[in-house]
Amino acid sequence: MAVTPSSDVLVLALGVILAAVYLFKDQLFAASKPKAVPVTASKASNGGGNPRDFVAKMKESKKRIVIFYGSQTGTAEEYAIRLAKEAKSKFGLASLVCDPEEYDFENLDQVPEDSCVFFVMATYGEGEPTDNAVTLCQNLSDDSFVFTNGEHKLPGLKYVVFGLGNRTYEHYNLISKNVDRDLEKMGAIRIGERGEGDDDKSMEEDYLEWKDGMWEAFAKIMNVEEGQGGDSPDFAVTEAVDHPPEKVYLGELSARALTKSKGIHDAKNPYPAPISVARELFSPNADRNCIHVELNIEGSGITYQHGDHVGVWPSNPEVEVDRLLCALGLYNKKDTVINIESLDPALAKVPFPVPTTYVTVLRNYIDISAVAGRQILGVLSKFAPTPEAEAFLKSLNSNKDEYHQVVANGCLKLGEILQLAAGNDTSAAPTPENTAAWSIPFDIIVSSIPRLQPRYYSISSSPKLHPNSIHITVVVLTYEAVPSERVKSHWVYGVGSNFLLNLKFAANGENVALLNDAQSTRPALVTMPSYAIEGPRGAYKQETVYKAPIHVRRSTFRLPTNPKSPVIMIGPGTGVAPFRGFVQERVAMARRTIEKNGPEGLADWGNIRLYFGCRRSDTDFLYSDEWADYSKELHGKFTMRNAFSRENFKPDGSKIYVQDLLWEDHELVADAILNGKGYIYICGDAKSMSKAVEETLCKILGEAKGGTAEVEGVAEVKLLKERSRMLSDVWS
Repeated sequence: MAVTPSSDVLVLALGVILAAVYLFKDQLFAASKPKAVPVTASKASNGGGNPRDFVAKMKESKKRIVIFYGSQTGTAEEYAIRLAKEAKSKFGLASLVCDPEEYDFENLDQVPEDSCVFFVMATYGEGEPTDNAVTLCQNLSDDSFVFTNGEHKLPGLKYVVFGLGNRTYEHYNLISKNVDRDLEKMGAIRIGERGEGDDDKSMEEDYLEWKDGMWEAFAKIMNVEEGQGGDSPDFAVTEAVDHPPEKVYLGELSARALTKSKGIHDAKNPYPAPISVARELFSPNADRNCIHVELNIEGSGITYQHGDHVGVWPSNPEVEVDRLLCALGLYNKKDTVINIESLDPALAKVPFPVPTTYVTVLRNYIDISAVAGRQILGVLSKFAPTPEAEAFLKSLNSNKDEYHQVVANGCLKLGEILQLAAGNDTSAAPTPENTAAWSIPFDIIVSSIPRLQPRYYSISSSPKLHPNSIHITVVVLTYEAVPSERVKSHWVYGVGSNFLLNLKFAANGENVALLNDAQSTRPALVTMPSYAIEGPRGAYKQETVYKAPIHVRRSTFRLPTNPKSPVIMIGPGTGVAPFRGFVQERVAMARRTIEKNGPEGLADWGNIRLYFGCRRSDTDFLYSDEWADYSKELHGKFTMRNAFSRENFKPDGSKIYVQDLLWEDHELVADAILNGKGYIYICGDAKSMSKAVEETLCKILGEAKGGTAEVEGVAEVKLLKERSRMLSDVWS
């Protein structure tokens, strides 16, 4: 082995030392230099400010109002924007409209004295805050949460509250009440009364009745005068020339859909699910339609659980699209490409993707099928084609009773009101020749009509049995509007359910015999609206297969994980939908258990009882061919009780409903809940059914506890809800 001379080792070591000194000379010889302070990401972004600091944004943009909205479906956000617009037009005050999920609230105490905070809060589910308002509500109610003043106090903070709820639900407007209570407790000062909108009657009317008094109080406390603002547009609409066609949105709901790029499918990027099965559930002699639809999700990346909801994104019916195009004088230029730009992005964002076309906006992006609100009619009156039309709209705007009789009872959409005001025939197919054109700027249409929202349906299948498909059970909404002196008798069609009915007919290649007889007693067969079901650029049709754009919304409506717990399910009509999924879930679990342990493995399982109700066993008994098979697979652990209200009657001749069957089984029900620690699930109509069922449960449990329905029964039901052993999925 060669030996290195000692002199060479010294030279080599000296070289290494000198190299190290050179490399680290700054650290060795510049220790006296001040150290650089690292800039945090939050302070380095947004032009040097924290993007989650709303107070800083208010000061930077010189805005005296900040409006937070708690919104699940977009309605609360719409009202927040309306309040911001009114503050601007009345007083010239600019507002910051904020999603509370995007901001921190430690500095809520730093809102300037000359400013005001608005809270527009929807109540969701069982008296819960909307997903985007959970943290805000926790911060306000939690005494241990401190603001920058070191305390859980907001002395002198000026605030306004408007709540959105539905009186048919038990916890009506609970979140807005809680926010108001918490702010008042911390020393904040409310301006005007707390507003409460009731979606069961008219959210619009409740808002209109509340806002005038609130603005009057606002002007006094904020020391501002009305008339300092002015009407200014929210958007600038321009017609584009020679825009590349492939970059124009024709109904696509996301950029990924337009470019056909892959990505997660959610509310911002719905999945066009192929319809594998679509069939009628009611018998041929029924006077209504109820359809079962199976949506293929294989390869989509979408997953679901029993009890979840699926959102279906419909388009507006073509007759209403044509009607409004004609009334706006845009029919002959409906395919013109337009760009829309927000003139105040902090106040009003463009609510849909652009560039697009006039017809696409009306067909796919805004809700022209909704009953027109009273406030917008006053705005549009100045663009009337005749003095008579202007006077009619002004009268509807100012006269609440006339509006209710003509518009609300008549279920009139905006296009129909414009035709009616101009003296046009609303029953005829709309054309430019039979429809007077109004000179309404399109930016007003965009800013005044809400975004077209998905329609949600309870999923009626279990992924344990159907991992690649989502089943939905949809009763088709068709009813006759209340006629008046100005409005003829006519049929009203639910947008989402009739969109799906159109898809069902197309998917099956059915030729529907339509009747034009307005006196027909079969509303499902009266001339029905058609929809552009092939989708933008034919994206929703592949050869003979039709597709529906969908996304899944998670729910807490779930079976207990332990099959030993008894389960009581009450679901008349299409309220049975999630319970079909529940039963399938248990069937799948039973199959695995039996395969492993035999039928004896189910011996200690709790019983599942389903209380179902409909009119007749031979017309609208949903999934009547399936329940017996499920019962066999569950080896006696599943019992179904049926109330046929027009077939079986009480001794006094009155109808039998699900709550009557519950009372008949009161001993079994009480034992399952009190002794078996069972769970109760209610799905269906919130207005009458769920209330009647809850009253019956109070009576059952109250008597079983040796007391009354009003005291012990109510207390027991409250306890069940608090422990999530009584859950509801109801609608009005």
